[in-house]
Amino acid sequence: MATVLAAVGSYAIARAHGRVDDGALPLNVLTNHFNLAKVDNDWPVVTPRSAVRPAPAPPARPHPPTGARPAAPSPAGRRHPRPPVEGRTMTDPARSTPVGFHEGELAVQRQAGVARDAARLSGMLAPAQLRGGLARFLAERTFAAITARAMDGTLWVSPLTGPPGFLQVASSAALAVRALPAEGDPLHHLPAAQQVGLIVVEYATRRRLRINGTLSATGSDGLRIDVEQAYGNCPQYIQSRQLHATPAGIPRGEPVRSADTLAASDIGLIRRSDTFLIGTTHPARGNDASHRGGPPGFVRVEDGQLWWPDYRGNNMFNTLGNLETDPTAALLFCDFTTGHTLHLSGRAALEWTRTGIPGDDDRTGRRVHFTPRHLVAGRLLPLQADTVTAAPDNPPLTDQPTAQ
Repeated sequence: MATVLAAVGSYAIARAHGRVDDGALPLNVLTNHFNLAKVDNDWPVVTPRSAVRPAPAPPARPHPPTGARPAAPSPAGRRHPRPPVEGRTMTDPARSTPVGFHEGELAVQRQAGVARDAARLSGMLAPAQLRGGLARFLAERTFAAITARAMDGTLWVSPLTGPPGFLQVASSAALAVRALPAEGDPLHHLPAAQQVGLIVVEYATRRRLRINGTLSATGSDGLRIDVEQAYGNCPQYIQSRQLHATPAGIPRGEPVRSADTLAASDIGLIRRSDTFLIGTTHPARGNDASHRGGPPGFVRVEDGQLWWPDYRGNNMFNTLGNLETDPTAALLFCDFTTGHTLHLSGRAALEWTRTGIPGDDDRTGRRVHFTPRHLVAGRLLPLQADTVTAAPDNPPLTDQPTAQ
């Protein structure tokens, strides 16, 4: 069954690239596209967070971890869940929360002309649980990133790292994270009782898993996430690199810098990056974390602002759909050679352009503009990679970044 579901999810991507016809599901090609040969049959493939929402019985509330912190303040502008907007949007009676594609995702799908493909995913995929191959995948990972709000309500996305085993499946609907954001990270004092998004990436094999749920407890020994959605994404645009722990002799005690505007070193890091993580939010669905990749230079910096072209993907538009509803966004850039990190928090907007203009590298006619309002720069990543192999599907740059 998982293989069939993988083919359905891959079909949307392959069709977006013009590789398959409407009625065709070339299972062998799509299975290879998703690297399913490298995972178990119970791997949760492309179960869109917005398409289905599981409603298991609420897990028993654990005792808070040692030194548990207070709940986060309610962010300004947080609204009650919106009513269903289309036939695919239903209400989960166990949660009284709308499920299905939300209004922002639906709007972007319609504008992109892929609502029909996205609807197929919404109706045919089942929710995944933390078990089997998914649990084994989590147990072997050393890198994740979490989208959450700091004590002051600012949205950030931050790295979480540890040895294999630091991500522990506590139950089919709960994940224990035996790590905290580093000291100096804007989410170091991460408050509980808030919705969070987590993305777990295995760069070496180009696999990623998205988890969304509620941060039910934090403490000196880590985090606990009550999981509502867990689903895999395709390997597109993930650069292959083998991460390892930073050697003990390399100093990491550089001062952390907080500012409101980009410095020259920040711009340099952005322009040479082939990867970043993006955090977005929705007033009813909560926070989400996602991966973006491309050739170095695919993120442009002009006049203190950033923009990047949107590439073809799974047609569900979780990230862009959130931005259509709430422009709040956070970015994380990592230098995997030195361990330097750049956290940005600000506002982002989707722009529709003419297809094929300079900078429309994947010819989608979409780009995202980001205005940073707060930044934190430091050397907060205790992982390094000596070599990198570019993703085979990276579109070439069609312009050059504007010089500062």
